Amino acid sequence: MEPRQLKAYPTHFIWHNTPVQSCIISEDSMSIDSAGHTDWFVDPVDTSWNKDDAPCALFTPADAEFVFGAKVKVDFASTFDAGVIQVRVKDDLWGKLCFEYSPQNKPMIVSVVTRGKSDDCNSTIIDGNEVYLRVAVRPESIAFHYSTDGSFWHMVRYFTLGLCDKVRVGLSAQSPCGEGCSVTFSEIRYRAGIIKDHRSGE
Repeated sequence: MEPRQLKAYPTHFIWHNTPVQSCIISEDSMSIDSAGHTDWFVDPVDTSWNKDDAPCALFTPADAEFVFGAKVKVDFASTFDAGVIQVRVKDDLWGKLCFEYSPQNKPMIVSVVTRGKSDDCNSTIIDGNEVYLRVAVRPESIAFHYSTDGSFWHMVRYFTLGLCDKVRVGLSAQSPCGEGCSVTFSEIRYRAGIIKDHRSGE
């Protein structure tokens, strides 16, 4: 697909894997429909599960330090269906913050960090099918946060992908076990700079 512009993004985005369908709803909202059996995950043991086929609208910020987030609404249908924010350095070095449907049939915050193999961590159960996700990126560190109201943030993960002055970041939908997943991203926000405290989210 051709590069596209979303006004809430600071630059054009390019699709990494083509979605079944996507739609720019407004200047700060878009929807992404993934195909079935799509994911970004490298199982640390099962070498047959090396997936990099979920659609993602990726862009490269000009700023070395930035904050990017959105309100994420997922039409959950199958286990591991998710709306995702991706941070990608290269094919085997990336992180993702997911609003995902757990095997216990509960919407959940999940984070994955991949350095060759994926490190998967389940976090908080969320009541409902909407939540705010946010990433705060510095060259030497990345922080993942979630919020139920878009104002008060909770840290999910604080980590590094090494010293990286250029990363790609974007929005994604996945359906590893199902026949597809529809995700709406609204209130998409990007700003240069940093937050005061990665751990408190302030």
